[in-house]
Amino acid sequence: MSTLEIEARDVIKIVLQFCKENSLHQTFQTLQNECQVSLNTVDSLETFVADINSGRWDVILPQVAQLKLPRKKLEDLYEQIVLEMIELRELDTARAILRQTQAMGFMKQEQPERYLRLEHLLVRTYFDPREAYHESSKEKRRSQIAQGLLPPGTQFDLFRGTAAVKADEEEMYPTTLAHTIKFGKQSHPECARFSPDGQYLVSCSVDGFIEVWDYISGKLKKDLQYQADDSFMMHDDAVLCVDFSRDSEMLASGSQDGKIKVWRIRTGQCLRRLERAHSQGVTSLSFSRDGSQLLSTSFDSTARIHGLKSGKALKEFRGHTSYVNDAIFTSDGGRVITASSDCTVKVWDVKTTDCIQTFKPPPPLKGGDVSVNSVHLFPKNSEHIVVCNKASSIYIMTLQGQVVKSFSSGKREGGDFVAACISPKGEWIYCVGEDRNIYCFSQQSGKLEHLMKVHCTSRHCDQ
Repeated sequence: MSTLEIEARDVIKIVLQFCKENSLHQTFQTLQNECQVSLNTVDSLETFVADINSGRWDVILPQVAQLKLPRKKLEDLYEQIVLEMIELRELDTARAILRQTQAMGFMKQEQPERYLRLEHLLVRTYFDPREAYHESSKEKRRSQIAQGLLPPGTQFDLFRGTAAVKADEEEMYPTTLAHTIKFGKQSHPECARFSPDGQYLVSCSVDGFIEVWDYISGKLKKDLQYQADDSFMMHDDAVLCVDFSRDSEMLASGSQDGKIKVWRIRTGQCLRRLERAHSQGVTSLSFSRDGSQLLSTSFDSTARIHGLKSGKALKEFRGHTSYVNDAIFTSDGGRVITASSDCTVKVWDVKTTDCIQTFKPPPPLKGGDVSVNSVHLFPKNSEHIVVCNKASSIYIMTLQGQVVKSFSSGKREGGDFVAACISPKGEWIYCVGEDRNIYCFSQQSGKLEHLMKVHCTSRHCDQ
């Protein structure tokens, strides 16, 4: 008999839906607050669209805050609300939306002319609809936004907690350095990660601190109460790696003394301590798809899977002859892929812990074998991985070790890659070189499309 795995968050969402349908408002609110799981639905699509067309923004804004919608759609919506608030001379409200919402913060960074136009209209003593809406009108703009946010026939997926909106945002490589986050002279960052939902940027450093940043402003996120109170997530030793759970609720951190901690990102609460996860420093962490297990690698030449409920090591993968630098689960969770300083990539069976494949990426131009820095799932093909070794080329490879595609910096010296990451849809492969450049490769063309100088000297410049 086959079994169906359901994530705990999805069970909570079903209970929330039951509470909502049966008017159990207090139970609904308590459960949502305690579990920090939102239902992320609207009661009626027709009413939602009608409210937008009527400009009932006081009703729309609280609902939109609960929905995960594409950023460009949110920018269009907030722009419209700002224009209407200016027209009504509700300037404080217009100013707050323009300057304090995340979507408009992105607009300011990426489309400064569009943003400054709104700032310009805000300080005007009069409102000209023709200037504000160009060849359109307020009513037409509302209608377009309503259709754009939720096209006709859109259904909300209770389990995904999101509208099934077509992913129409084109992926583009970064072109400008937005902010530089500076650390003290006695400290430096070892690793940095964005959360899957894009809400958090977390860094971990050699002084043991784990910090959450507002990447729009480049400053610490003070809306997290524990950081506002100067009470940070931390270890007793240098923190070498961090990773988020798929739902962005939990953060795992690994330190030089072999310990692992799991935190709730919103509260800073330590949920689990794995005091003897490894005998030496923890080099990488990766949550399982359902968030119940944690895959770790170490300088002790092993990779291990830990159960978060029991806090115990469930599996150990032993066979590398040097440091294990990185490990990931395959998409189906049935295999683990490891990258090591012994110059090999290994593929393991999760159930048996047997090594089922060992291979080396092609050697660098200068000859000899080099350490493998990291391995990454390739979004466009679940049977392919991206392999980054300490060389001036990076490879898309099969799980049998065959090279599918290679991307090169073109440098014989000084351009060796030290870290890499893949864009969410797999259109771009980003590498950081020893020369402190970010190399932006197009997966489609195989060419180096952009080169950008960055202020990064750390060994781990992840994502």
